[in-house]
Amino acid sequence: MTASHEIRADYHHDTIVVYQAYDDRIADSALAKGRFVGPHFSFSRMTWIKPSFLWLMHRSRFGTAKGQTRVLAVRITRAGFDRALALGVSTDPTARMFASYDLWRAAFDAALVHVQWDTERSITGSAFGHYSIQVGLSRHVIREFVDDWIVSISDMTERVAKLRECVRSGRIDRARALLPSERPYAVPDEIARRWS
Repeated sequence: MTASHEIRADYHHDTIVVYQAYDDRIADSALAKGRFVGPHFSFSRMTWIKPSFLWLMHRSRFGTAKGQTRVLAVRITRAGFDRALALGVSTDPTARMFASYDLWRAAFDAALVHVQWDTERSITGSAFGHYSIQVGLSRHVIREFVDDWIVSISDMTERVAKLRECVRSGRIDRARALLPSERPYAVPDEIARRWS
């Protein structure tokens, strides 16, 4: 049985894959350089990274949402991802770490990273009974993400198109075969307490 708040991801000993969706200008530049670059990628506003492929499929409408037609798999260091989690403050004011709304609000406003849990989705878009994490990196840590954490960037757009067509035509088993492998990703209790 899946825990209600559990990070599931494609990861190895030193790296973890997070997903993002952009337009052609940002995606093409990132793939050419192996990192995100200006002028179209913004270093001045929050960027969200998502280890759940299916949640990004839901968010980007399988790569058809405006500005989200190019799906990228961004492999980053686990040290970087864990650092982001350690800096994170939950978007939920009822997180158990905070004794009052005012304490949460002060921490949230000062946070370099926001952590949000959203209802995980099945391959057909129905809601599961557990949640998927997305991690919002503020402008104060985006340069660190881009310059120090990123190991590689891969274009998953064609794979997403095949997946989308399989789902639309009812070939669900074929669609599932196209999904990345994800498994539970453990974090220390002292980190998890920041956003659970």
